[in-house]
Amino acid sequence: MDPELTPLDVRRQLRDAGLRPRKSLGQNFLIHEGALRRVAAAADIRPEDVVLEIGAGIGSLTRHLAARARRVVAVEIDPLFLPILKSVLAGCPNVALISGDILALPLEKILGKPDPGGFKVAANIPYYITSAVIRRLVESPVRPRRIVLTVQKEVADRICAAPGRMNLLALSVQYYGNPTVEGKIPADMFYPVPDVDSAIVRVDLDDAPDRDPDAANRLFRIARAGFAQKRKMLRNTLPAGLGVPAERIEPALAAAGVDSRRRPETVSVDEWIRIAEAFG
Repeated sequence: MDPELTPLDVRRQLRDAGLRPRKSLGQNFLIHEGALRRVAAAADIRPEDVVLEIGAGIGSLTRHLAARARRVVAVEIDPLFLPILKSVLAGCPNVALISGDILALPLEKILGKPDPGGFKVAANIPYYITSAVIRRLVESPVRPRRIVLTVQKEVADRICAAPGRMNLLALSVQYYGNPTVEGKIPADMFYPVPDVDSAIVRVDLDDAPDRDPDAANRLFRIARAGFAQKRKMLRNTLPAGLGVPAERIEPALAAAGVDSRRRPETVSVDEWIRIAEAFG
């Protein structure tokens, strides 16, 4: 059951603190209480869970996470927001505030001593760091069990694409976990109002196999070469992208059981894995 929290007047809080959202940091705050509850609910947070929040803002989502979790580590890049965060979260002793850039901070350092139950991520992140944040989380030595993010609706659809509409972002997420769209968030539920609607994306990594870094690097080097000209057939786009003779491509694709006339957008995650293994 959702905890009862007094709605936070984000506009007033910002005005009283003399703060304005900064476009350069992608600061669009989720202000609708129902949407905040949906984000927290999508993470399926248990009382024993540790949760990492990226971009705490003024603590709107942080409060909902803290009401559900044993411990919340909230990271905020804008130091101007720390005083208001401390004020809003004064009644949440289970929240640790970290000032810094999530893309530069080692997760093992900000999370502290490893928790036996691992951790989950729930966050309303700036649109412009979506791909970088996801890559940081899935490739980290201390990987979360679940990631729940608000992202552009179009990006959410790309992340969850199936073969036929596959893309490099979908491959980079689905290689590590299982993504699903948990719901749409209209633009007017944010302040300032962005130009596009958003969606809640959940990526479950619990059952995902551990990936060898060298194998992952090889796979994505090959996939980047393929998707560089996604409308072309693999036998045409891979030689130029990889800088290898065309005669080497056909045998490798045949060994992977993939028709060389296929286009990259039709290739599944498992097939990309076989292709990478065939190239050795």
